[in-house]
Order: sequence, then structure tokens, then C-alpha cells
Amino acid sequence: MPVHVETLTTASPQDRLDLAKIYADAPDWLLVPHADAEQLIAAGLESGTLIAGRFNDRLLGAALLERNDDRWRLSHLCVRKITRGRGVGRRLLDEARRLAGAAGKPLYLAAPADQLESQALAARTQLPLEPL
Repeated sequence: MPVHVETLTTASPQDRLDLAKIYADAPDWLLVPHADAEQLIAAGLESGTLIAGRFNDRLLGAALLERNDDRWRLSHLCVRKITRGRGVGRRLLDEARRLAGAAGKPLYLAAPADQLESQALAARTQLPLEPL
């Protein structure tokens, strides 16, 4: 599945619908510190930190990628439930890693430290875990 990863600063009505579907399946802890998915999406678009995986003009996964001076942080990684297991999340993570490497910055996975899913993802991807 060829997934194209892009940074979103604006979103079409279809993109907004796709993003809402992506984060509708997210557990509550994944949305923190945002009140809900709509606020997370709006903040990501406004700050230019929202990256998304697109396949056939539809967004299937998204995350926030903060580009700081000393390190980059990937957070709020989520893939639509019906699309999971097809490499969309891996593609988002690999592209974030590539972009950070090209900028000469280390990439960290930012997530609640007490979430086993976050710990497992950090271990599988060999990314340092940084608490949100």
C-alpha cells in the first residue's frame, strides 16, 4: 500500500472528515492534553505539526510531529481502525524518522509513560520514550 506522508497546514472538508474518523477510534489517553479529537486536529493544523498518511486521496493515519531545536517529538500517532495492520503507522513513523535524521535531530516518541502500548511501540521502533 503506497502511503504518501505529508504535513497538513490546511485541510479540505474531506480531509477533516478523514481526520475525525482516524481519531474517533483513539483511546482517551491518546488525545491528552487536548480536550477532544477536534481540538487536537485544530491545534496540529494551526501549528503545522500535523502529519498524515494519504492513500488514494484519503487520509488513513495521522500524528503530531514537533520540530524543536534540540530534538523532534512524534506524538498522537493513530491509524483508522479498519486500516490498522497494513503499514500506515509504520510509514508515518519511518517518514518522521527520515525527516528528523535529514535535519540532524534525534526523534523521540512522546506519549504517556504509563501506557503499555506506548512502551511497546517505543521498544519495537527503538525510539526513546518521552513523557507527554
